[in-house]
Amino acid sequence: MGRPATRPAKLRDGFYIEVRNKGARSGIKIRRDNRADMLEAVNEYRDIKEIIILGESKNDKWLEKPKVAV
Repeated sequence: MGRPATRPAKLRDGFYIEVRNKGARSGIKIRRDNRADMLEAVNEYRDIKEIIILGESKNDKWLEKPKVAV
């Protein structure tokens, strides 16, 4: 057993959404390569999960950060 990581993991380039159960405090991040694929994933999970659009990440920095709950 080793000790836990002290720095957060680097994000890959792409568009991110957070998917969580309705009423939950945390969820999982889902990455897609382009905006069209991200919106398709939003439509797929919209009925059963709570979706938060996190935005686009490039070189481990957020280019746009709308934080929109869908």
